[in-house]
Formats: sequence, structure tokens, C-alpha cells
Amino acid sequence: MPLLSFEDLDLGHGAQIVLPKLSLSFEAGEHVALLGQSGAGKSTLLTEIRRRLASRAAWCPQGHGLVPLLSVYHNVYMGRLERHSALANLLNLLRPNRQAWPVVESLCDELGLEGLIRRPVAELSGGQRQRVAVARALYQARDVFLGDEPFASVDPHQARRLLAQIKRRHETAIVALHQHRLALQAFDRVIGLRDGGIILDAPTRELDIAHLDALYPDAAESNTRPETASDARIAAS
Repeated sequence: MPLLSFEDLDLGHGAQIVLPKLSLSFEAGEHVALLGQSGAGKSTLLTEIRRRLASRAAWCPQGHGLVPLLSVYHNVYMGRLERHSALANLLNLLRPNRQAWPVVESLCDELGLEGLIRRPVAELSGGQRQRVAVARALYQARDVFLGDEPFASVDPHQARRLLAQIKRRHETAIVALHQHRLALQAFDRVIGLRDGGIILDAPTRELDIAHLDALYPDAAESNTRPETASDARIAAS
């Protein structure tokens, strides 16, 4: 049985349909990259996947979704807020939970945030904030990882490092991204969105960069878009 299936489903925002008559399925154990230009429907699709999987899925949103004034520890701890009482969460703000602290600290160290656990997120760089957001999702300890551009603010080396940690902890991952080479090298399957539909759905072993470039209308005219720049940095690293 598939992990999740859509059959002739209209997805969008209110009356605005972004992905009409969508038919698609995901299998448990897959690591899937969602590709497509901004506005193609990647976030819309992830939102519906997250709604259906509910507590089975860890979530790493676009834009990080962190609380700048709180420490790295408290932002990561928020990944399990629903597992504790309101009183316990309030007390944790005043005095960190003795059981949670070493788990969060170890996770942060693995993601290259050594020595930053007490630091307010507002004082971190963009790449460090990205890693905190991934750490919070990993701390949720769920079966499926869902990420909306979870590597947008980190360099290619860190992107591969973060993805390795995600794959080590999650049997299944569905991630929207723009880094073409990372999609080909580290995922099992690519789903490409364009013009309100799926125009590509194939195992990565059957694909190359040219297939992925076709998802972007201007690919044939220009090689200066951000995605290609990311690809170049990954290739050079």
C-alpha cells in the first residue's frame, strides 16, 4: 500500500486552484525531491501532504519559522511542545528540561551548531538558522520528513550534511528544493511541477540535468538563474 495517494484532486488556496486534477502517490521508504520554479505548486503540494500525514510527519517550513528572541535550545525544543503539558513547557522556558537538554545539545552538535545552544536565534547567521530549523524538525522524531526549501540558506557542503542526517533518521523524505545536482545525487525520485501539473515523475537513475532544466521556462535562454548557480557551487565543492 502506498504511503499517500491523490486521485484527480484539485489543490490550491481557497477558490484559486494551483494543481488541478492531481493524481500522485508516494511509497514508504522513498526520498523524493520536488522541483519546479517558484509558484509551480511545490508548497501547495507539501501543505496537503502534511495535512494528510498529520502527526506522522516532521515539518521544516520555508523561512525557518523560528522565534528570534528565544535560544537555539528553546527553538529546537518546540518540535515536541505537544508532547508536554502547558505547565511543563512554561517551566522549560525558565529552566531547561533536564532530559531534553542533552538530546537537543547532541543533535545541534551533529548539525554543526556546537556551542550555540544558549544563543538567541536572532544572533545567528542565515545558515545557522537554517540548521536550527532542520534540528527542530529532526527533534520531532517522526517517520516522514517534509521540507520546503530546507537547504536554501546553507552552502552545498552543509546541504549534503543536513540531508544525510535527515535520511539517517527518516525512512521517507519529501523535500522541495532547487539544487538540481543534489536532487540527482541524493534522492531516489524527482517530481517536477510546471504550468499547474506534473510534467516529470521518474527515478533519478533515469534522469540528468537536462531533464530538470526543462522544468524552468527560461532554462534554454539563460544559465544565470539561482538554481543553476547553486548547481555550480555543488559541482565545484
